[in-house]
Order: sequence, then C-alpha cells, then structure tokens
Amino acid sequence: MVGMRMIRRVVPLLSRPLSTTQIRNGSRIPKSSPPLVSLDLPDEWSSNFTHSDSPPPSPKYTDNATARIIDGISEAEQIRASIAVEVSRMKESTGKVPGLAVVLVGQRQDSLAYVRKKIMACHEVGFRFSLAELPESCTEEEICDALSNYNKDASIHGILVQLPLPQHFDEGKILNVLSLEKDVDGFHPLNIGNLAIQGREPLFIPCTPKGCIELLLRSDVEIAGKRAVVIGRSNIVGLPAFLLLQVIHLSHIAVNLLHSYKSNFLQISIPHEHCLQRHHATVSIVHAYSENPEMITREADILVAAAGVPNLVRGSWLKPGAVVLDVGINPIEDLESENGYRLIGDVCFDEAVKIASAITPVPGGVGPMTVAMLLQNTLEAAKRALHLT
Repeated sequence: MVGMRMIRRVVPLLSRPLSTTQIRNGSRIPKSSPPLVSLDLPDEWSSNFTHSDSPPPSPKYTDNATARIIDGISEAEQIRASIAVEVSRMKESTGKVPGLAVVLVGQRQDSLAYVRKKIMACHEVGFRFSLAELPESCTEEEICDALSNYNKDASIHGILVQLPLPQHFDEGKILNVLSLEKDVDGFHPLNIGNLAIQGREPLFIPCTPKGCIELLLRSDVEIAGKRAVVIGRSNIVGLPAFLLLQVIHLSHIAVNLLHSYKSNFLQISIPHEHCLQRHHATVSIVHAYSENPEMITREADILVAAAGVPNLVRGSWLKPGAVVLDVGINPIEDLESENGYRLIGDVCFDEAVKIASAITPVPGGVGPMTVAMLLQNTLEAAKRALHLT
C-alpha cells in the first residue's frame, strides 16, 4: 500500500499546466487534446460531426432568451459540507473515517489532474486517501495485486482504478478484481447489471451520471414523461445515464432501508412502497453511427451531452426550452490563456444559452458534481462497513 509520501511526490506533477505542445500532440480533434473527462468512447465521431470555431447564427426566435445556469460548483459545495459533518460525527463515534484509494497507471495529464482533484476533495471532507502509482510498463498482475491489497485493507472503504487504462491492459479483467463492496466508481459488472434490472439495486451508481441526475433533481426539473436524449454511449457516462433517466433513483427511505443489509441486498427485491422513485423518461441514445442526430436531439426536453467532441451540439440541435447537461470537458488551444488552453464543453454554450431553459456551464457544471458523488459513494461504503445507518 502506498502512503502519503507517494501522494506528495505526485502532487507537484499534477500542478503543472499543460503546455501548448502537450495540448496539440495526439489530438483527435483539431486544436484539442483528448477530453479531460474520460468517456470510454466506443466509437470515433467522424469529422461530419465537428464544426468550425465560428458558430452559425442562432435561430431568430430565440435571440432574446437566456437560460438559467445550473451551478454545479455551488451544489457540490453543499454536498461536500454535508459529508464533512457526517465524517466528523463518524470519527467522534467510532474513531474511524472513510478511506478512498486510487490506482493510477501511467502519466496521462488528464488522469493526473483528476487524481489531484480527488486528493484535495478527500482532504477537505476529512477522508483518508491512499494512492498506488504504477508505471505504464507495469503488468496486469501488478495492478491486480495493488487492488487486492486495498480489498483487504479495512481502513479503505472505496477503491477506484483511474480510467482510461493504457490500451494494452484488459480493463474488464482488472475491474473484476475490485471488491464489489468498495467499487465506488460503480463500474463493476454486478453494479452496472443491477442498475439495469428493475427490482434490484446496485451498491454504487457511477459518479458522473449520478451527478447529472442529482443536478436535475436539485434544479426541480421534471423528468417523468419527458423526452430525454443522451449523446454518447460509453460505459462510464452514456449507458448509466440512459438507465438512470428511465429507471432508478433511490429515495431517502430506500437508502436507509438498504443500509440495514450487507452486500447481499443485491439479491433482495425491495417492497414497492418503500423504495424507488422511477423517473419514467423516454430516453434515446445518439452515437457516432446515428442517422440524423440533429433531428433526434431536437426532440429532447432533457439533453445529456457526453461525446467528448468540442462544440458538437449547436443551437440548431436544441428544442427551445430544453434542459442541457454538458458532460464534456475539452481543452482547446488558447494562447491568450495563462495555461495555453481553455475548457469548453460538447455543447456550443453561446448558442445553447439562447435556446435552452437551463444549462450547465463548462467548467463548473457536471464536473464538480462527479467528485461530490464519489465522496458520497465512499461515505456510504464506510457506513456499510462500519454498520452505521
């Protein structure tokens, strides 16, 4: 197990800004590096779906409209504050705090940046944090050994493998080693499988789509009966977002009920009167092989954009009054910026804000909620391990 000395050695690397050269090299999109949010893209979006940097005029009938900005930073701060209070109480009553471990393979700049955010967030709320840093030249066995050590460590309640892994590794095989009770990213096949089956509950819901649903609920957005479209079909965002919008959200009663069981509650059918708020949206997925994606997206009352393509969604793609959740975080070259780049989403914000009724900004929207949901999942894992309700 790697202690704090390893963490201190990594943090200076994380604080270095990306150079303009780093931003340009290896880019799939002109003037853009791989997206900072790892979306596990199953297919390549062709050049037909990219646009010039100069946006076309917005539809005339929306010129005077201005969408409400959904502030993910503010919502995440409230969640973290609540978690910090619970951690303080846990420490007073048990002498223990939640522990999160991350296994990091290689030196991808986006992965390093996300690990740094997780370190800072854990310290802020009082979690214990441990990092196993492995070189890209390591073997699958070494990664699995690091996971096995954390599986056995009673002070660690949540474990995640920082994705994406280098391409030569078998991601599925590695994630299968992860203890189900500590899979706070929610990527274990049993967690995803139980998310998809009505009457069963996953131990953990993947953090980014969970954060999207939380933002909708906290923004009083009506989901039931609405038409939702998810752009992107990744295992990390697109697929679980599709499932969550139409199927499952746990009520507070259900959460308390599930705490009374150990991990075997995965096989338990929860009584209807106790448990589920079903969202009942009609959901479509748009991907790189979809025909007429603009037409499909234009029907959406709720849009989740998670393709990893800068400015993919233009104003002409949006239904007036739609609620837009922009998951993409794409660094594009900007020589006037201090770091040589700026962040934009998958949605052309300047156009969308004139058409949508509400929209998440990039940065400051879904991103902060992803980290908050990771902390929330880890807290729940610690409560289960310590038999707390």
